[in-house]
Amino acid sequence: MEKKKGYQLPGLPYGYKDLEPFISEEQLTLHHQKHHQAYVNGANAIFERLEKARAEGGDSDMKALLKELSFNIGGHVLHTMFWGNLIPAGAGGDKPGGKLAAAIDGEFGSFERFKKEFTQAAASVEGSGWAALTYCRLTNRPLIMQIEKHNVNVYPMFAILMVVDVWEHAYYLDYKNLRADFIDAFWNIVNWKGVENRFAGL
Repeated sequence: MEKKKGYQLPGLPYGYKDLEPFISEEQLTLHHQKHHQAYVNGANAIFERLEKARAEGGDSDMKALLKELSFNIGGHVLHTMFWGNLIPAGAGGDKPGGKLAAAIDGEFGSFERFKKEFTQAAASVEGSGWAALTYCRLTNRPLIMQIEKHNVNVYPMFAILMVVDVWEHAYYLDYKNLRADFIDAFWNIVNWKGVENRFAGL
């Protein structure tokens, strides 16, 4: 029987030192190779457990397994997007342009207001989680989404355009417990061209 595909850790579109001084080489390496890899491994392990139970005709605790699978898949997908949202220091961090800028201005009034609300959403996540810029195709509105863990409070089927990881593992070596300082640093390395391209592809 052909082996089914699982998830794989994606490579980064830049070097581990390229986000300094905003994210250090050590912090980025641990985040990518250890923490992101753990979600890939976790999801693939659940696939194997499900396949084994199916092959042997055994039972699985589906409630627990699917909750764990959602958590690990969410972690993998959001981290993969996060790496693409970043760009080497000095090459980004300005503001979006084109249709994305117009959509943000139309919803929030200005980029500065969007940045303020997004920063507040990221800073106030309870425990570990994410802030995301999403787009609702039903209303044609860009909206901010605050995600707890990797999979709680998600707006179903909304396109995610940009995320920032505010789990402590994203910043603890560089910023200790100062989440707000990490969020401020994040704005200096946003790959707005990538976010614009994602918006244009909707």
